[in-house]
Amino acid sequence: MLPRRPPWTWFETGGDLVTIRLGILISGRGSNMMSILAAIRRGEIDAEVSLVFSNRPKAPGLAWARAEGLPTASFSHLEYESREAFDEAMVEQLKNAGTEWIALAGFMRILSPRFLDAFPGRILNIHPALLPSFKGTDTHQRALDTGVRLHGCTVHIVSPELDGGPIICQAAVPVQDDDTADSLAERVLVQEHLLYPRALALAASGQVRVEGGRVRIDDLPAAGGQALIWP
Repeated sequence: MLPRRPPWTWFETGGDLVTIRLGILISGRGSNMMSILAAIRRGEIDAEVSLVFSNRPKAPGLAWARAEGLPTASFSHLEYESREAFDEAMVEQLKNAGTEWIALAGFMRILSPRFLDAFPGRILNIHPALLPSFKGTDTHQRALDTGVRLHGCTVHIVSPELDGGPIICQAAVPVQDDDTADSLAERVLVQEHLLYPRALALAASGQVRVEGGRVRIDDLPAAGGQALIWP
């Protein structure tokens, strides 16, 4: 593990360094949540899960989280009159659990300014494309339709712009001539499960800084000038 330094100013607690308390938001089976928890248990991320929350009470990932002994909560956005009202309820639930950072792991809701303001610069998302290309949904089919030769995934800090915000890290996979959207999605998902824990480990270690709208990572070894070329 890398030595812990408080990222930006939010974890400066009288000079003491603390393990971050991570809230994980899901809407489905939560496969990225599973990879994050496995990395925490291996000691690769200096974090503990404060709460797993879903806007879908019957999301399969909630049952998995409960079986793993994680604290969970869920209520449907359909029960609220506005996006802001739902987000306010989520913020209260997460704050009551002592949450400091948020990992969006397949959470299929656009967050309101109220939610973003509650966790400034501390909300991470993984997107199944090499941002800034292919923002939004249906990314794999759009990549095939466009004819790109490299596709992948991106972990970024969430901003008010949809799938915007400073990029922390990315992983790329080659696009095969016989790929379908499903086959491409499967290969990208493998990289998601590797990339998201890495990004969270960097953030938890205090290496991630934002300067001029871009992420800077302290003590990062040089890439050596190598390039991925396909074909």
